[in-house]
This record gives sequence, C-alpha cells and structure tokens, in this order.
Amino acid sequence: MAEFIKIFEENPNPKQVEKVGNILRKGGLIIYPTDTVYGLGCDISNSKALERIARIKGIKLAKANWSFVCADLSNLSDYVRQLDSATFKILKRALPGPYTFILPGNNNLPKDFKKRKTVGIRVPDNEIAKSLVKELGNPIVSTSIRDEDDILEYTTDPELIYEKWQNLVDVVIDGGYGGNIASTVVDLSSGQPEIVREGKGELDIF
Repeated sequence: MAEFIKIFEENPNPKQVEKVGNILRKGGLIIYPTDTVYGLGCDISNSKALERIARIKGIKLAKANWSFVCADLSNLSDYVRQLDSATFKILKRALPGPYTFILPGNNNLPKDFKKRKTVGIRVPDNEIAKSLVKELGNPIVSTSIRDEDDILEYTTDPELIYEKWQNLVDVVIDGGYGGNIASTVVDLSSGQPEIVREGKGELDIF
C-alpha cells in the first residue's frame, strides 16, 4: 500500500523530499503535484518502473508519449538536439510554467526512449515537483492521472487520489488541491510553434 506524504509547496521539507527521492531511485512510482494536474511519475532511467506505468496506463512502453519533468533548462542538452536561439527564447520565456514542449530528441536518450525522434519537456512552476527532480538528479518521466468521471477529467483532491491509487503506486504526495486543466502542449520540433493541445497557460507568449 502506498505511503501518503504531506509536503508543503511553499517550503518542501528536505527529509520528506529525500525519502521520496530514495523511493524513486529504487524503482518506485509516485503521484505528485505539478502546476497543472497531479502526475504519475518515476525515475527516467528505471526500466522496471517505466514498464509498471505502461501497464497501469494499458499501453506499450514503446508507444508512450510521456513528459520528461525537469527542474530547469540546464539539462536540456542531455536529451534534446541543439536548439536555435528563437526556440530557446520561447522556452526561457515560458518556463517554468504550465507547458509541455515537444522538442527533437538526441542520441543520448535513455534506452527505453532511444527510438524517439521527439521528447516532451516540462518544467513545472511547482516547488515540490522541482525539488523532487533535483533530489533524484535526473528527470521524472510523468503522465497525468486522468479520471473516468464524465464531468471531472482530473481528480484534484489528494485524499481521493490516494483512495483510488493506493494499491498501484508507492507514494501519493499531498501537495494540496491540484488543478483540473492539463498543460498546454506546444510542438517546437520543426522550429515553428504549433499548439497540439490547449490547456493551462497564456497562448500569446509564443
């Protein structure tokens, strides 16, 4: 059964962050807050954890379009091909923020993502998410937790999330009520911004 851990966004407790980081390193799955909806995530380099998420989502890992959640743009060159200055300016202006940017992947992608031509990069404006990535030392692969409810697409109450997911994951972080609008997805892989999904965030920044 999953642990239910309260972490405050204003000042994430380092001990709790370290505890969750250790669970991620051991292949654990976590549900955690972002600046949009709650996400289901694991260590980008842990194949078994990635397979677990794929099974939960009912898809093949090779076909999964998940985001790489980063703490900032400093590690971008680890996973993304050289960007032109116009593209980098867009990223600098929009991040951290409620956007997922699809960018051209490079040859250094972890083995489970080697065949990808593109990757989705997120830098959420949420201190809990960013502190977890910093503690882990590399990105968290993340997918939003959708609901089967016809009215509410995303569950926002951490206690309800825990009720539903406690037997599927290792940790549910209570970071307060989440949002119910997902990130705006912008494809920058061809150089020209193309809105793939309208979500949270101002679209006129592009």
